[in-house]
Amino acid sequence: MRRKILFPLLFSVSTLILSISITHAEDQPKAERKAKKSKVQIAILLDTSGSMEGLIHQARTQLWKIVNDFENCRKNKRRPDLEVALYEYGKSSLPVTEHYLKQIVPFTGDLDILSEKLFELRTNGGQEYCGAVIHDAVLNLEWSKRPDDLKMIFIAGNEPFSQGPIDFRSSCRSAISNGVTINTIHCGSEAEGKRGFWAEGALLGEGEFLNINHNDVRPVPSTPYDKRLMELSSQLNTTYVPYGQKDKQESFLKRQEAQDANASEAAPSVAAGRAATKSSGFYRNSTFDLLDAIEEGKVKLKSLKEDELPPELKKLSPEKRDEYLAQKKKERLTVQSEIKKLNKQRTQHLAELTEATPDGETQFDDAVLKTVRTQAKARNFEYATPE
Repeated sequence: MRRKILFPLLFSVSTLILSISITHAEDQPKAERKAKKSKVQIAILLDTSGSMEGLIHQARTQLWKIVNDFENCRKNKRRPDLEVALYEYGKSSLPVTEHYLKQIVPFTGDLDILSEKLFELRTNGGQEYCGAVIHDAVLNLEWSKRPDDLKMIFIAGNEPFSQGPIDFRSSCRSAISNGVTINTIHCGSEAEGKRGFWAEGALLGEGEFLNINHNDVRPVPSTPYDKRLMELSSQLNTTYVPYGQKDKQESFLKRQEAQDANASEAAPSVAAGRAATKSSGFYRNSTFDLLDAIEEGKVKLKSLKEDELPPELKKLSPEKRDEYLAQKKKERLTVQSEIKKLNKQRTQHLAELTEATPDGETQFDDAVLKTVRTQAKARNFEYATPE
């Protein structure tokens, strides 16, 4: 009798253990994939001396085009995380004790903050110490420790690369020893760049030497889709639900609207490009937006204090709050879907215009995009055909 009872019991226990093992096996790859998600880190070092207003303008207005190119980038069939850092150097108003350089933004995925800081940059005369700013970026940015991640510095300017108290050669070697590639963008002719050691800096940094016309203000052509994309961008803002301290909630919404305005004032094409970014996986605002924060597992609605909730949620019951967020999520997905559809048509339209128009002079975005794609593929990143 005991054996008859014991056998089913042992069988049940074994089945339970097997079930737990299978569940763990199913969960483990997901955790591993999440832990191993690849990362692209780009540090942009901009000369902000008096003659570089054109360079700053190009960086401001071409940011969204550069980010959007990563939308089809994959490694191990997954879209990588993108982090961008920003430095300025070569401005006389910066402390001489700091070698006329400043870290403006550490590595971040917050593209609105990055855009805000780019639009705040101003130029004036100064000393451009390339070796010093590269040294600081390598030393003080939080670079990924994983060797297969893509880690790049783009330094742009026009004065000799050899200026300053820190030898650019040692800075470039230090970068390489940390797995960071140095790409140099000389604002001027190729010959001047070579004479000014910009080519040598790229060679030592195992990167690319490029030259651009930083004063070229060639605009991206307008398309029939730009106006509607701008409207959808504004509509998308209404789906964001800020949380946290009241002043931070307000600053997030103001920054988002301000960067929409900056893009619109620059050109309809810039605003359309920003709209495309806002519909992509790279426009994440989990520090400020409750929907993104919940989706990324950073917060739980029930764990937030009342004073951390926006006014529209405070007046609702707990059950209604969940419904409200679900509705906002649905609205966001609908708007993003329409943006993606229109942007696909816009991209095709621009491609046809490019085929019909001779290429102009190389600009900041041309240099960055070409280099990133080449170096990404060397690290086994792939660019899928746009959907």
